[in-house]
Parts: sequence; structure tokens; C-alpha cells
Amino acid sequence: MDIRYAFWNNKGGTGKTSLAFQAIAGYAEAHPTSRVLAVDMCPQANLSELMLGGLNNRGSERLLEMQHQAPRRTIGGYFQARLPSPYAMPTINPADFITDVCQHNPNIPRNIRLICGDPLLELQSNAVNTLANNQIPGTNAWIKVIDWLNDFLALVGDSYDVVFIDCNPSFSMYTQIALSSAQRLVLPVMADDSSRRALQNAFSLVYGLQLPSAIYAAYAFGTKLTNEGRQLPKVHLIAKNRLTQYMGAASAYSAVLTAIDSDVTHLLRSNPDIFDFADSATGFVEVRDFQTTGVVAFAKGLPFSRLSTGRQSVNGQRVDVKGEYLDNARRAIAGLVAKL
Repeated sequence: MDIRYAFWNNKGGTGKTSLAFQAIAGYAEAHPTSRVLAVDMCPQANLSELMLGGLNNRGSERLLEMQHQAPRRTIGGYFQARLPSPYAMPTINPADFITDVCQHNPNIPRNIRLICGDPLLELQSNAVNTLANNQIPGTNAWIKVIDWLNDFLALVGDSYDVVFIDCNPSFSMYTQIALSSAQRLVLPVMADDSSRRALQNAFSLVYGLQLPSAIYAAYAFGTKLTNEGRQLPKVHLIAKNRLTQYMGAASAYSAVLTAIDSDVTHLLRSNPDIFDFADSATGFVEVRDFQTTGVVAFAKGLPFSRLSTGRQSVNGQRVDVKGEYLDNARRAIAGLVAKL
């Protein structure tokens, strides 16, 4: 049985994908005998571009190559196979949609495989929504569609020990398909009020907490999933991301971070069943801003373990990766990985 993590926040700009990239690589390095599958469920496909080499090492070109194969070697390719057969799994070869990343980017650990992201998801979303809302006697169309990723993972479940899913910062149907297949949520937040609201929204969207009216309850994601006897994913980790390099949590942002701590502590008392941890100290991790170190790593598609210090060229400009900053970045990711 594989373990499934989803990286998600319904607010963009929290560093979700950059954290996911480094955490997946870090986990694979720390567990070299584990078979890791990364699933890019975001139409921007930024995780895929990073895995395949980043902007400076042909990551975008390689991603386009995956999207131009027949069938498309992407999540969109799999969805394309499901559209004519939305309520029953068609006969497919899962290997058609999975990429052996290190064959394209040798800096990625050899035990990682990837289902690439695809902008086609946005074009498919209207059709997927329509199929999920069809009224079919004796068939719950919504749950049949929501199970698309579950169906795929069931085919390959014996081949992987851990699945990491990078989700779109939305609550669209393809995001719900991703979240319904996950067991554990990693929620990145930043030290600003919009991140605090986004965290509150996440609890509302996934678990139906504090909905504005009871009228929404019957249609809520959590209600519909639990009515089918399914388990909702549990919040496993809240990553306080992009904290200032020097000040950490003891900066001017501390009031917002304290408020987030308070919100989660309150929910731990009132709704402990939605969490995978019993106290805030276990469920939070602090990640400082990667700054130039992150810019270089992501431009080159490099895990921090493979990044070197000193002057380097990025997008035609010379930048300096300082040893102290690189050590900080490595420690931050190691601390996150230790909680997975």
C-alpha cells in the first residue's frame, strides 16, 4: 500500500511547487530504496519543468516533448483516455503516462518517476465537470469521475511506495480528483493575512468547516466524499514558507504566524479527526526564504544536494550562491522531509 501526500493551498504564490520539488527530491535521497511517484496535477506543470531540468537545462523543451507524444505522456494524456470512458476504467498501459525522470535530468534521484503536468487540464475541465454532474440511474457520476486518479494509482500501486501530488492552487474538479486520492495534506503558508485566510478557506473547502450557510453542506466536497464511505485526507504538515532569511519566525510577521498557530490549535481541539498530528509543534515546520539559492536551483532543475556554491550563470547573468545560504536551504528541506 502506497502513502500519498498532496501539496496544496488554494492560494497561489505560497511556494508550494518549489517546496514540493525539493521535498520530493530530498525524500527520495533520504529513502533510496523507496519507489517514489510524483504526480503533477497543475496545468502550469511547473513541477514537471523543474524535474526535467528547469528553464536553463531544457526542462521546458523536454516537457513539450512529453506533451507531443502519442499518447501524451502526461496527466492530460491519461484524462484524454478517460473522457470517452468516464465511469469505467478503460484498458490502458500506465507506463505510457509515466516518465523516468533521471533519463532526462541526471541530477534527479533514480528512484523517482513522474506523471507530467499538462495545460490540457484546463481545456478538459469543462468536460470533466459535465461528466461528473450527469444524472445516471444507479451510478454516482461524481464519485466515478473523482476516482480517476485513484483508478490510475490502483493500477500501479504495487510499483510505488510513496506518491507525491502537486496540486493546482484552485478547487477545480481536477484538484478535487487529486485531493480525493491523497491520504495526507502538506499545506504551505506564508506570513501574511492572505495566507491565513487561504488556510481557513482550505479547511472550509476540504472539510466543510465554517461554511457560510448550511445550504452548502450537502454539496460540499467532504460531505459527498464521506457519503460514499471515503476517507478525507488528513492535514499532515503546515509549512511556514519563505520566512525572512535572517529573522525567521521572530520577525515582523510573527503576529500573523501566531494567529495561524492559534487557528490550528483551536481546530486541533474542535476537529482533531482532520489532522494527522496531535499538537502544533509536530504539525508545523519553518522554511526560510531560499533567495538566490532557490533561484539558481530552480533555474537548473537541481535538488539543493546537487547545487554547488560560488559564481554561476543563470539566464545569462552571473550570480553567487553562498555556502551559508545553501546550508540553510538544505537544513530547511531536511527538516521538512524528516516530518514526512
